[in-house]
Amino acid sequence: MAKPEHEFFTVDQVPFTPCAGDVPELTERILAVDPDGGVATRMLRFAPGTDTTPNGVLRHEFWEEVFVVAGSITDLSLGETFTAGMYACRPPGMAHGPWRSADGCLTFEVRYR
Repeated sequence: MAKPEHEFFTVDQVPFTPCAGDVPELTERILAVDPDGGVATRMLRFAPGTDTTPNGVLRHEFWEEVFVVAGSITDLSLGETFTAGMYACRPPGMAHGPWRSADGCLTFEVRYR
């Protein structure tokens, strides 16, 4: 199965829900998902003060493209901060995070195989 077809809609119709893991300040708004393949398009929200250290370094088996819409996040492994307007393209298996966001951050992500 593939992601469902959606014509334009306002994304605020989709609530933010807690992400998997041990960081309640990290929430996601799933815009489209392939339930069989597990890939999704989502918005990821880091509340001010979020620290994803409990989730550790992430690696996954899909491509992930990320655009920082607002705010900033710091990759604690790299010691680098990424701000609104920046973009990343991560191949399967690429290590990233954990993350910290002092003032909060909103990203737009597309995941695919």
